[in-house]
Amino acid sequence: MKKIVAQALLLSALWPVVASAALPTYDFKVVRSYPHDTQAFTEGLLYRDGFLYESTGLSGKSSIRKVNLETGKVLQSKDIPPQYFGEGLTAWGDTLVGLTWQTQTGFVFDLKTFELKNQFAYPGEGWGLSQNGKELVMSDGTATLRFLDPKTFLEVRRVKVTADGIAVDQLNELEVVDGEIFANIWHTNTIARIDQNTGKITGWIDFSKLYPEAGKGPNGENVMNGIAYDAEKKRLFVTGKLWPKIYEVKIIPRK
Repeated sequence: MKKIVAQALLLSALWPVVASAALPTYDFKVVRSYPHDTQAFTEGLLYRDGFLYESTGLSGKSSIRKVNLETGKVLQSKDIPPQYFGEGLTAWGDTLVGLTWQTQTGFVFDLKTFELKNQFAYPGEGWGLSQNGKELVMSDGTATLRFLDPKTFLEVRRVKVTADGIAVDQLNELEVVDGEIFANIWHTNTIARIDQNTGKITGWIDFSKLYPEAGKGPNGENVMNGIAYDAEKKRLFVTGKLWPKIYEVKIIPRK
């Protein structure tokens, strides 16, 4: 996915921000783990009506899927045309909305049948996608989050994501959790907690101890990427590209 950047350089660039005493760092506790398809190059993840929905990337191998959480079984899938590299995914009403990486094309699928209902265009790259009940929230690899009208897919506003005034880019998979945006920082084991009105990062969640093999696979691309939230039961799920498990986690303050 995307141009491979040196993880060490990215981490060194982020370190002054992550280490800031003004921003709290949170740890996690694993509540439970579930099977995950190790062939799934996870780009988007969401929880809806008792099931996980997942989008996968790689040119010629991209798809959207409905997954049984308990067993990891893929119950339904649809391949994305091979010229597209699948990216973020979210649910809106009775549809699934998905992005593609560099082809400036988004797709709208029927939630039940996965039938293609519509497609739309946007400038630049598509990375992560979520929604806040009023708008779609999109990342593009920069320090900017775009907010789109879910009917027209036109941009209605944007915020610059910062930590103590420093812009933070490489924002990848997104999930709105109780009004706050959680964002994977690509090629790291860190999730940023973002105020969706100001773009200010309010804290970091450190997942460095979650999966020891993260970033050690082919090309180092089996990195953490995938956040889903069950708002009714207050359950948070995280995973990564090609990971063998999806983890239900509880976020706890660092002591």
